[in-house]
Amino acid sequence: MAKQGTNGDDAKTVQAVDRALFILETLADAGEPITITEIAQKTNLTLGTAHRLLYTMIQRGFVEQNTENSKYRLGIKAFQVGNAAIYFKDLRSIARPVMEELQQKYNETVNLATLDDSEVVYIDQVESTNMVLVRMFARTGNRGPAYCTGSGKVLLSALPQDKLENLVYNMNLKKFSNETITDPELLLKELIRVKRDGYGLDLGERDEEVRCVAAPINNYEGKVIAALSISGPSIRITTPFIKNELVDAVKNAANKISIQLGYNGK
Repeated sequence: MAKQGTNGDDAKTVQAVDRALFILETLADAGEPITITEIAQKTNLTLGTAHRLLYTMIQRGFVEQNTENSKYRLGIKAFQVGNAAIYFKDLRSIARPVMEELQQKYNETVNLATLDDSEVVYIDQVESTNMVLVRMFARTGNRGPAYCTGSGKVLLSALPQDKLENLVYNMNLKKFSNETITDPELLLKELIRVKRDGYGLDLGERDEEVRCVAAPINNYEGKVIAALSISGPSIRITTPFIKNELVDAVKNAANKISIQLGYNGK
């Protein structure tokens, strides 16, 4: 059920946004197209205010108006936003047990990340309980340049070649450490390797003392929609440990999540 409309008394509330969201809730609750008069009555808005807000939301695709009876209903954009929220909830709920299993096996921090343009966004994390910890950039809710992280490389490598090249050549390849790749040609070469081998590495490129191994998570369409990674201090995440243990472990864990998302390996 939609909430009662606000009068903008809360100093932190943006009245126009609050009213627009109330209209969306009202349309969702109605379950069928309704008139502007009904919307105004249910939201305690004047017809003029309701009309202005509806017009804006129609322009953005959140609301549609039937040309025959002038009634209003939710638009495709509202569906897309709601569907995305469900999708990320499902992704995290499916990935979480696998992440916990991986963390418990190695007691290193396990991350779940997605890509937003040229930035990696961390959407979940299971932290290590090891006594020896290092300060890591990767934290749930954090975002940063994708080119210098294991997860970011995995996600970038899945992009179409033309889009990938355009991103890489227009990135500000800032140097965070001596290991950071700042040459576009070398970065593209590394991303080709990541795509071919199915895993990405960050050997102190973003945080000098931190190493990371990441692998792609695919959805039912075979599209890479997230990356799973395990990270920790270089004193524990050694080169032999990465090659002999972590690469296969992370790839297998990511594949387990992919299968639960409907991926069939094709």
